[in-house]
Amino acid sequence: MMRKLFDQELKTLNDKLFSMGALVEKSIEKAINALINSNVEEAKKAIEEDDKIDQAKKDIESLCMKLLLTQQPVASDLRHISSALKMVTDLERIGDHAADISEITILLSRMEYTSDLDILKRMAVKTTEMVIRSLEAFSEGNVEKAKEVINDDDIVDELFLNVKDNVISIISSNPNKGGEATDLLMIGKYFERIGDHATNIAEWAIYSVQGDINVVQ
Repeated sequence: MMRKLFDQELKTLNDKLFSMGALVEKSIEKAINALINSNVEEAKKAIEEDDKIDQAKKDIESLCMKLLLTQQPVASDLRHISSALKMVTDLERIGDHAADISEITILLSRMEYTSDLDILKRMAVKTTEMVIRSLEAFSEGNVEKAKEVINDDDIVDELFLNVKDNVISIISSNPNKGGEATDLLMIGKYFERIGDHATNIAEWAIYSVQGDINVVQ
């Protein structure tokens, strides 16, 4: 009976992680849409999402502590709960980066920018996919899916290199666009960091299954 209740609470933990992941996904989507459309109101909504993400982190941390203090988790349960505690920190930081992108978008809205934003859009799509798939890997105990997420980080890194090349091209052709180029470079850097955090989540997903701390960077 106790084990059944504990399993239900673990499921609740997984559900809360997915809900937090959905908030993060929404925040990234709002941030990139605001940038592409130069939409200040959408950017402000993305920033507001960060408060919901912070609260979700607190709720999950409280549940994890409850499970640790009131139940008798075996080793695999301990790995699952401790991994969740690490994951929410990465998810919360992803939310911070989405808010950072939106704050830059608000600054950019005061000027006309003509840069091609396709690469940044591709980074947004790929990093969002990585976040969701890393959480799926954790919930499913799927090591192979987690490894796929880790490998996808190379794609994000390559896209960021393309962003840097574009920035150099912008400055070379029009030095007056230096401010715009710097802002776009920062947005690319934030997406690269989101990819790194998604990779961290995937690594914790592997740890929760295999118990190998060496997989976590």
